[in-house]
Amino acid sequence: MNWPWSFRAKGIVAPSVEDEEATIKAFVMPEKQKLFLSLIASPENRRKFTAELANFRWFDRGFTTSVPWQGNPSLSLFGQQLSGISNLSSQLQSKGARETCWVMSGNPQIDGQEMGLNAALECAIDSDFGTILSCVSGKLAYYKGKNESLILAK
Repeated sequence: MNWPWSFRAKGIVAPSVEDEEATIKAFVMPEKQKLFLSLIASPENRRKFTAELANFRWFDRGFTTSVPWQGNPSLSLFGQQLSGISNLSSQLQSKGARETCWVMSGNPQIDGQEMGLNAALECAIDSDFGTILSCVSGKLAYYKGKNESLILAK
């Protein structure tokens, strides 16, 4: 459901819109923030932003930590994936993540939604779409792109 824009059109700023803006302001290089904030402000331009997420290179590296995949190799492939998601979820929760997160993604099926953290991680890890999961507005997020996985934290 793409309700953030319907709220914005009525002059109401929904918490999700504030969350997306806070995430961009906190973790994106200052010289690119204005551009990306303008792109997320409308549904027509939002796709330009979310399409960039697969190979996004505009994070302020002072706030990023690379996250290696930590699935248990003694498990089946499915078990490894579940164990890796559980490890990542535990890392995020140890930094303050709650049970749900806000999703910005190149995957239109999950973009612009609040989801359970584990379900959102599974969707992000299982795809080639770039995804940002905002775990604590402007303070903690997870990014999964085609070639990297990052925890973004202030």
